[in-house]
Amino acid sequence: MERKWLLPLVASTLISIALLLAATVSLGASSSSHGGAKSSVFQFLPLREEEEHVQFIEEVSEQELLVENLPPPPRFAYLISGTKGDGARMQRVVQALYHPRNYYLLHLDLEAPTQERIELARYVQSQPAFTEAQNVYVVGKANLVTYRGPTMIAATLHGAAILLRQSENWDWFINLSASDYPLITQDDLLHVFSYLPKDLNFIEHTSDIGWKEFQRAKPIIIDPGLYMDKKTDIFWATQRRAVPTSFRLFTGSAWVALTRSFMEYCIHGYDNLPRTMLMYYTNFVSSPEGYFHTVLCNSQEFRNTTVNHDLHYIAWDTPPKQHPLSLTVDDLQNMTASGAAFARKFDNEDPVLDKIDETLLQRPKGKFTPGGWCIGTDPHIDPCSVRGESSVLRPGPGARRFEDLIVRLLSPSTFRSEQCVSPQK
Repeated sequence: MERKWLLPLVASTLISIALLLAATVSLGASSSSHGGAKSSVFQFLPLREEEEHVQFIEEVSEQELLVENLPPPPRFAYLISGTKGDGARMQRVVQALYHPRNYYLLHLDLEAPTQERIELARYVQSQPAFTEAQNVYVVGKANLVTYRGPTMIAATLHGAAILLRQSENWDWFINLSASDYPLITQDDLLHVFSYLPKDLNFIEHTSDIGWKEFQRAKPIIIDPGLYMDKKTDIFWATQRRAVPTSFRLFTGSAWVALTRSFMEYCIHGYDNLPRTMLMYYTNFVSSPEGYFHTVLCNSQEFRNTTVNHDLHYIAWDTPPKQHPLSLTVDDLQNMTASGAAFARKFDNEDPVLDKIDETLLQRPKGKFTPGGWCIGTDPHIDPCSVRGESSVLRPGPGARRFEDLIVRLLSPSTFRSEQCVSPQK
């Protein structure tokens, strides 16, 4: 049954986002305007036992009552993928993305040497924040991944299955690579997602596949990664095939933010559609740019849950080539103005990453991106080395930028008109 109730729900959600985000972002300013009032950050932290009675009798403010009525933050499950030489980059990405509410699975593919994978695992084990929360994992039995073949989809489904097994309480699955980087803090992202229905799937998609019909859908390819232990390019068969008539093909970005319920649908297999699509995309060129899109948009249950955006800022050549342009400091203004949560791709240790840390994340070099959960006060150590309550968020300017993007995507003039075209009968 189509979710006819989703449009009015989204409309009411937009109003809630505008009102509640405006109220919470103004908490810091309003609290500082009252003489002797506590900082808005510390008002949200749990008090020591001896202070609790004083708080309830004398210091309950209008702002605190508002915070108590805010929706609980969601949880994200991240799959961060890399290949040979990406171990150090993945450490930086997970530091920039880390929040104790979330879950993180790091996958260095089989092309990376075993020692690099061991060093990544040692890094994870050496971080007290990770070991305390027990929410960062490294794939020990790595997969061989060929981007243009189905092995990347296999690795993504494998990662999602691990995350489903490790935790029962995350809400969205997000896949990133070592060449991605956040443009907003996790507090910003969690804050805005707190007000969204938990059945929205963020995936850039279109049924107008254009030139991809001839160059990707009709050719038949074999991915050597399915049966070899060394990465090589895909093999091309001489035969070609017709475009399917029992379902409609969709294409788009390989980077997604998908709901837990949809990932369970793909992996647990209570419907045959995900398996049928998996078999079809085994011989499809660049299957990561079509598999989830086609499953979503041909599913009666999920096709009305799509938001046509991948939450990324990506710059392309004109006309687009196989890979996007590498981002530099010259792109920082456009990245920021986009309101996107993430950007790609970045060259290793490009100076723009330091600029993002400094201006957008306020992340000190080699330390975690600060958030409401970081309560350390020693100026000589990382404030996130002392962990507070994970549900305490401290959204900043990035939350406002990201909120503006989400409001545009969910506006009545955009949301329905950019969703999946009904599958062919």
